Amino acid sequence: LTCTHYPELYFQGFLVLVIPGLQVCEWREPEELAALLDLELRENGESQHQLLQRVRAVAKYSVKTNPPHFINQLSAGVEYHVLTVRFLTEALNTSQYTYEVAPVFVLMEDEVLAKLRSLVGWTEGDGIFCPGGSVSNMYAMNVAPYHTFPEVKLKGLWALPPLAVFTSQKLGHYSVTKAAAFQGIGTENVFQIKVDDRGCKIPEDLDEKIELAKSQARGIPNPATSGTTVHGAFNPLEPIADICDRQGLWMHVDAAWGGSVLFSKEHRHLMRGIERCESGQCSAIPLKDTMSLLKHCHSFYDMSLDTGDKSIQCGRKVDSIAVVDVESSGLTWLGRAYLVEEITGPIEQPEFVNVCFRFIPPSLRGKENSPDYQTRLSEVGPVIKERMMKQGTMMVGYQPQCGRVNFFRMIVVSPQLSRQDMIFFLDEIERVGNDL
Repeated sequence: LTCTHYPELYFQGFLVLVIPGLQVCEWREPEELAALLDLELRENGESQHQLLQRVRAVAKYSVKTNPPHFINQLSAGVEYHVLTVRFLTEALNTSQYTYEVAPVFVLMEDEVLAKLRSLVGWTEGDGIFCPGGSVSNMYAMNVAPYHTFPEVKLKGLWALPPLAVFTSQKLGHYSVTKAAAFQGIGTENVFQIKVDDRGCKIPEDLDEKIELAKSQARGIPNPATSGTTVHGAFNPLEPIADICDRQGLWMHVDAAWGGSVLFSKEHRHLMRGIERCESGQCSAIPLKDTMSLLKHCHSFYDMSLDTGDKSIQCGRKVDSIAVVDVESSGLTWLGRAYLVEEITGPIEQPEFVNVCFRFIPPSLRGKENSPDYQTRLSEVGPVIKERMMKQGTMMVGYQPQCGRVNFFRMIVVSPQLSRQDMIFFLDEIERVGNDL
């Protein structure tokens, strides 16, 4: 629903705020926004009227990620089935650590994980839902050394040889390096593997880095990415699996972005070889191992249906119920195809729903050989984004990468996107950037 003000609708006891318009944000500078929100925490609390005013302000000045013109991050749009079950889980306020306190959701998580493992190609295994892909990566980097050196649980890292992690040069997700620091492996033991123009690991360089690491450390996880966050590129899993088998490495596949292709008969070939990994990740971490590594790595007693001992958390949200309705995914591929047709010379032909391109303003057209061309071109994306945000019409990300100056990264993922939205995206970039 859209409107120009904020009426409160009461529907069967629920207060519903109707949020206006298609603007993705009402931009304010930090000092101005802090004054508008009046964020002071008062000792005597607030009246109901004041609380409602604050809720209005939160809705008014927050970035709206649900309208189709928000394409700034990898998540966008609203899936109403998931929103509905979120109301349910928040109302029940269940923490998912034992069957005793969360019987329905413990069984539900078990079933959903079994389905995820079957999509990977495993008939059995283990796993747990996590509050995001970064935590899933951390689980893999915790379980992998325990699998090889179970004494680490009792004696700690000091009793082991130095450990090494292998990730993509510059493009590996920062959670890998962060986990290496957090878990005591050390960031200097994160080996950077060269990538090609698309951002995919070069298997030959992985092999060389493993040999180099053998003289300094012992290898543990080798995160292979399926769906890089910028280009949407998929690492070649089969040759990486061959190397991991030969070198005795734990193969972990970061599929937080691209894993959805496993639901598609047409596109799942992008992850050919996924069944050969030891662990994968999205907002869950499925494991091929059937020896209850998660439980043994973290727990001290056996309660077969209790999940609290698998987790590094205690309280844990019920995430397994929010299984995304994938029927709309075909629309995002159609939207991506339309964008690619309309853009002259994208950065590269996309493999996934990431479309990377630049807008060349009139003042730079035909000036490709000018000495300051790249410098001036790099400034176009930031200016266009600033103008769009301050006008509230659209949010789209930009970044440099692999020697390329700033380009736009259009993420065509919202189930609400239409062909008309695709037209709007391109027209809006041209409108706000034509005078540059």
